[in-house]
Amino acid sequence: MALALLLGAGTGLGLVSLLFGLWPARPTLAQELHRLRHGTPVRPADPGAGLLARLGRPLAGPLAAWGLPGVAARRDLAVCGGGTNGLLGEKAVVGIAGALLGPAACAAAAFTGAPTPWQVSAGTSALLGTAGFLAPDRVLRSRAARRRDELRHALSAFLDLAVIALAEDRDIDGALTEAARAGDGWAFERLGAAVRAALTSGRPPWAALGRMGEEYGVHELAGLAVAGGLAGADATRLRASLTARAAELRSRRLAETEIAARTATERMDLPVTGLLLGFLIFTGYPAVASVLAGL
Repeated sequence: MALALLLGAGTGLGLVSLLFGLWPARPTLAQELHRLRHGTPVRPADPGAGLLARLGRPLAGPLAAWGLPGVAARRDLAVCGGGTNGLLGEKAVVGIAGALLGPAACAAAAFTGAPTPWQVSAGTSALLGTAGFLAPDRVLRSRAARRRDELRHALSAFLDLAVIALAEDRDIDGALTEAARAGDGWAFERLGAAVRAALTSGRPPWAALGRMGEEYGVHELAGLAVAGGLAGADATRLRASLTARAAELRSRRLAETEIAARTATERMDLPVTGLLLGFLIFTGYPAVASVLAGL
């Protein structure tokens, strides 16, 4: 009896770990407002995520020695402001929990009198272990995609503000600095930090923005660096180039929003069709049943 309870507890822990990895808790409205106002990324109130990272921290070193995480995951971590040890720790813990879930379930089934072959246990363990190991990457990729969208939106406003500052006869460095100070949020803070670091070290700000785009995986920043480098110190050419870049970003974002809205509308067709079909079956079944009973 005690062994059955222990196996059940292990199975429940594995399921909870997989749920934490696949569907982390969403931040509250107060946390989102704090992040938007102060620009500091507030982590969701998810103690399971931090706990998983701490439990798997001893295993982060061996995974890092194997070359993990990859280049794409490092870019996602850079834009999300996370560390590699936390990600690798979560991958290790969730992967181990998933790998143990299959044998635990098979052992519990054997105690109830329904034994399963060892091939089923091994296959289930490999499948759930792989799914648990990859689940944190999926969550990180989704978060990074949202952060990149926010950065592109802030970049469009940043370029508009820089054009306004250039129209007021500001120099290029002063216009970029003023544009970064005018906005709020983590994206404006990082843009401003890149510009200030470049000016402090005596390097052109376009190089810093381009390096930031490569680090975060935002190609628009790399294109902006090329356009700014070609314009040089000519304020007129630079203002025209920045205006065109801002308009391009806005049009692209509008097109993506329209596509997302259209896709969401199309996805609603399936449940509506299923609901209509169920209603027809519910209303038509008595008549069909009475006809069939009279035959």
